Amino acid sequence: MSLESDLARVRGLGSAKDGTHTFWHQRITAIALVPLSLWFVVALLCVMDAGHADTVAWIKTPHVTALFIALIVALLYHVKIGLQEVIEDYVHLEWLKLATRIGLNLGAAMCGLVSIVAILKISFGTL
Repeated sequence: MSLESDLARVRGLGSAKDGTHTFWHQRITAIALVPLSLWFVVALLCVMDAGHADTVAWIKTPHVTALFIALIVALLYHVKIGLQEVIEDYVHLEWLKLATRIGLNLGAAMCGLVSIVAILKISFGTL
């Protein structure tokens, strides 16, 4: 018979240490995406009838560039976390799980890089 309580015996066991980290990151990105998405929809409605030159001039403003980059980063990180949880929960073969997680990370990184470079090229006037 042990003098430890049930809680003391199970403390430190299991995977509860890692899940809360991704849980909070996904919640924080979801909260950040609410105003960023609302801004994006309203901004698109405002520039919908504008010409190409007006739209490029609007994107060149520093706050619009920063908000676009913040939207891209938050959205891709949120999607990556969500899909990673789906992969971990429903893919049971370890080699396939590893391959899909690597593909997910590379895909999210490439999408983010291409999107941010495109916004910065427009913003700095190289397009």
